[in-house]
Amino acid sequence: MIITKEKPLEEIYASIADCKRVLFVGCDGCTQPPRGLKEAETLAKLIEMKAKMEGKSIETGFTTIVKQCCDESVGNLRVQLNDYDGMVSLACGVGVQILNKVYPEIWTRPAQDTMFIGSEEIRQGPMYEMCLACGECILEETGGICPVARCAKGLLNGPCGGCVEGKCELPMEVNGEMVKNDCAWYLIYHRAKELNRLDLFRKYRPPKKRALAMNPRRL
Repeated sequence: MIITKEKPLEEIYASIADCKRVLFVGCDGCTQPPRGLKEAETLAKLIEMKAKMEGKSIETGFTTIVKQCCDESVGNLRVQLNDYDGMVSLACGVGVQILNKVYPEIWTRPAQDTMFIGSEEIRQGPMYEMCLACGECILEETGGICPVARCAKGLLNGPCGGCVEGKCELPMEVNGEMVKNDCAWYLIYHRAKELNRLDLFRKYRPPKKRALAMNPRRL
């Protein structure tokens, strides 16, 4: 799924400060945490309250779409536009761009920062990056664990010298705390051993074909 993080309210408000009527558009697609109708309504009300606190008036509405990454689905929104002079998308960056493409007469601003393609262990739990969409998947050689996304250095042929007790030497900040991730190659080694396929761990992998990941891509 695509993991997003909501922008600060101040930033969202500043981006629509020149608008009179704003439609907040949720997405029921693959974005996590959920950013559907309920979240669109909550954000719309918060923006209205902030405008009133500053002596201004912004009229808001809210709705949601099955998936904002589809021109056809987004096209069904037209009957709800009702003279809105701005929209705020709660989808990923793709959704924001599609709304601007289908409705160029209305400037759509983002409510989210798109972070990564990832997973969650439990509902509303921590999110983990799992895939970089490199265009050349090697999960069949690594026991289903991606070194491209899960190794901080993107190493393809085993760990560096900085793996200590199964942890990566490079800490990262999570919610204000410095944490160390599991070493991807430590996990791959133990997975290969579990599968009785240590031959895969020893296999040499040439550098990635970077052309497959060059932007923008089409399929």
